[in-house]
Amino acid sequence: MSMELILTENVEGLGTEGAVVRVAEGYARNYLLPRKLAAPVTEAARRRLETRRKAREEQMKKDLEGARALVASIEQASCTLTVKTGEGGKLFGSVTAADIAAALKGQGLELDKRQIELAEPLRELGVFNVPVKVHPEVQATLKVWIVED
Repeated sequence: MSMELILTENVEGLGTEGAVVRVAEGYARNYLLPRKLAAPVTEAARRRLETRRKAREEQMKKDLEGARALVASIEQASCTLTVKTGEGGKLFGSVTAADIAAALKGQGLELDKRQIELAEPLRELGVFNVPVKVHPEVQATLKVWIVED
């Protein structure tokens, strides 16, 4: 026998939130319903799902606006890191995303090191444009100066 349910969350291999799916009764009873991943197809469940979707959309709009404001402040800022160098201007070590995040924290910009997208650590003196992923839809460019100590 099969049962018809509305998914309340995205379920990998089954469907996305809001989709009406037919699944085996055991799968529904033992997995989907206890974990609140799905609900029986009723008008109340549809209304509840619609209100959750609207609230999530509003929150995503607020997050996107906040991200755009943060992008403006990141693009105006620049980060200067002084490092020790050896002969010929070679760096002792390298500059990582964590180093850049710590320097920005000193300037009042709170960024997680995972938001700073360095393909590999910076190993030479100079000016670099570093991409910063603030939001899945918004990305900024930070100017990083690496100067000799």
